Amino acid sequence: MIEPAKRLGLVSEYYFSRKLKEVAQMNAEGKDIISLAIGSPDMPPSQQTIDKLCEVANNPNAHGYQPTMGTPELRNAMADFYRRWYGVELNPQTEIQPLIGSKEGILHVTLAFVNPGEQVLVPNPGYPTYTSLSKILGAEIVNYDLMEDNGWQPDFEALEKMDLSKVKLMWTNYPNMPTGGAARMETYERLVAFARKHNIVVVNDNPYSFILNEKPLSLLQVPGAKDCCIEFNSMSKSHNMPGWRVGMLATNAQFVQWILKIKSNIDSGTFRGIQLAAAEAYRNSEQWHREANIETYSRRRKYAEQIMEVLGCKYDPNQVGMFLWGKIPEKYANAEELTERVLHEARVFITPGFIFGSKGERYIRISLCAKEEKIEQALERIKKAI
Repeated sequence: MIEPAKRLGLVSEYYFSRKLKEVAQMNAEGKDIISLAIGSPDMPPSQQTIDKLCEVANNPNAHGYQPTMGTPELRNAMADFYRRWYGVELNPQTEIQPLIGSKEGILHVTLAFVNPGEQVLVPNPGYPTYTSLSKILGAEIVNYDLMEDNGWQPDFEALEKMDLSKVKLMWTNYPNMPTGGAARMETYERLVAFARKHNIVVVNDNPYSFILNEKPLSLLQVPGAKDCCIEFNSMSKSHNMPGWRVGMLATNAQFVQWILKIKSNIDSGTFRGIQLAAAEAYRNSEQWHREANIETYSRRRKYAEQIMEVLGCKYDPNQVGMFLWGKIPEKYANAEELTERVLHEARVFITPGFIFGSKGERYIRISLCAKEEKIEQALERIKKAI
């Protein structure tokens, strides 16, 4: 009898993969579920981005294999983007690696730095892929807790008390998903000092710095951060390009070469049209970013806050990012009890916080990636049903 690899027993099917099958079945039955669960922007990229893709796709010579390290046009645009928005200087030839999204980057960085049996620090609550991919690759997960009363920032005193001798990587994510905790320069400075002290590579996943956030920050703004840290950035959220699968990492030249050694053995370069269109998107105006990433999500957030209030959930109004994170009332045993009730009685799909770790068990997350009228409709359904 054929058996699957043992690593399949270390992970379960991704929550959204499984749950979306149920939602699809409910929709097939005519129940018209409103999804406020997934962070997939529903707005299009800028017009010049789409125009560039079409222009390149119509070029008969643009369809061959592309370099794994990315085209010069894209790497230069990424360097310009970091200089323009964060004031960070990057060598586009040696300190940037385009990615087919951050999930791919998590895989490649872990393969490049962590041997089986070595340890990885993962935030709790945190993005589930940090945990699942580390397990698949044979790394041992060591959780560090993020607490609401600490603004969802790392507790460095608690970290210093841990046995860090086998830790190779530390995953961080600011602005934070799912909690909406803001990036703080003080946190970034302490992370760089922590990485240096313990010879750990800190990887900051930074796709949300433009969403409902007036002052984008980067870990690489800290002097010396490139020596011991890596930062991911993604076009999925900030440029409305989730399906395009374009992201990047930035760090020192040696780290880039190690990661490229892995990447070049796994995939080939992204289609040239996508790369050149992404380079065009990086030149979006400040007005485009304000309208798409602040004004639109601000209007939607008001309805999401009302949903939280109707459900009796408490939330921090200073959250940033494209979700709203709230603590459930004591009357519910756990978040899933509430989200299942909302799904089946109000026909609205929202996310239970347990999928992000044990520290999310009493929280729910509402996505802002739906038109205002849909979020308002969800609010009215919940008012009637709950």
